[in-house]
Amino acid sequence: MNTVATKASRGGQQLIVVSCYTRFDNLAHGPRGTQAKRSLYTFRMDPFDGQMVLLSVSEDVVMNPAVCPHTGRLRKTGAACAGGTSTCYLTLDRECNNMLVVNYWDATIGVFGVNQQVGTIEETARSFYDPNNGRPMKARHDKHVNHSENDHSAQAERQADPHSHAVILDAIFGRIAYVPDLGMDLIRQFRYDPAQGKLIDAGYIRSGPAEKKALGPRYIEFHPTLPVCYVINELSSEVSVFDFDAAQAQRMLEMSEEDLATAAPTLRLRQTIRTIPDAFPGDMNTCGRITAHSHGNFVLVSNRGHDSITVFRVNRTLRRAGELSVVGCFHTRGATPRHFAFDHSGQWLISCNQDSDRLAVFRFNLANGKLEYSGHEYSVPSPNFACSIFTHEEAAASESEPAMVQTPAKVLPVPVAPSLGSIVPAAVA
Repeated sequence: MNTVATKASRGGQQLIVVSCYTRFDNLAHGPRGTQAKRSLYTFRMDPFDGQMVLLSVSEDVVMNPAVCPHTGRLRKTGAACAGGTSTCYLTLDRECNNMLVVNYWDATIGVFGVNQQVGTIEETARSFYDPNNGRPMKARHDKHVNHSENDHSAQAERQADPHSHAVILDAIFGRIAYVPDLGMDLIRQFRYDPAQGKLIDAGYIRSGPAEKKALGPRYIEFHPTLPVCYVINELSSEVSVFDFDAAQAQRMLEMSEEDLATAAPTLRLRQTIRTIPDAFPGDMNTCGRITAHSHGNFVLVSNRGHDSITVFRVNRTLRRAGELSVVGCFHTRGATPRHFAFDHSGQWLISCNQDSDRLAVFRFNLANGKLEYSGHEYSVPSPNFACSIFTHEEAAASESEPAMVQTPAKVLPVPVAPSLGSIVPAAVA
């Protein structure tokens, strides 16, 4: 049964929110698409055939996904300074009391309190972590190599400094934070104290094999049921598979703060697998998004340069549980798939082809993991993020108030030109 279609028949509707780049002059990479005049586009998706209808386009340069269930109109609930440069990733903790914020260029990580009544973010961070300890970056944020390049010289400059790229919390305790550092080829681990809104340094794990250089870890994602996580190494076009050691994580949570500096890693490398064909030059590609399908049988990665999405099957046998094997590479019908997203059913995939100014919709085969182009494409300038949301059914019954939205996870987009350094929170249901 298509549960999304069932929900839609009861009065709710599935919306796809897509964010765009509204400025090119302050980006680390060099987009080749069209600079957008509006930041967010909202579509309604038909769960039966994957077609989408454009409902609204935001009037503000920066917006948040608090949405009217009837018109798809987005309204702004608040904004705050992220305290750094090139804000790129936001994560809410389990209780939705704090938002963890990553600033890519200066690598800082902040923890901000959340007002749960209105969904706004406190203007002052509760804590900040700076891996550089205040030292200036070697490369300037306003004068640097184009981060769309991936030859040896570009890699050397990109890895001259720390560059935090994401932050997630472990799937079991929600108290161990992991931050991929693209510049240092490592995953930083922290003990997260939600009461104090504080990250405490607890060492790091290399993001791939020790003998390899220029890995460039970008994102990390946990499997929905297995004690396994996946790291996408942007520069080397590889996925690294790690086992999560819950026992060591428990010990780390019980340690004194003074002992955390010598804490053992909670992740152990199991496998590394390439995301592009062996004969395709690595310097012509960088990886974008990684996600584990909600059913747990597949992991998907986008390749910017090869312009494809690679699908991996997740091994379920006892001794090799979580390991990956390639299903296939599927062309995204456009250039530079910076991001992609599943709808709520997991049967439709929307690819954000940034440099082609296009969205492409694919049917995802839940049995074999293959992507089939649906024939549906939509024009959106420089799309960089997509998110599937469902309006609350009770909110849909009211025409007077814009509705809160349900999101598939507590990881939120940053729909801004990254160098602006602004936090744009979603309304918290």
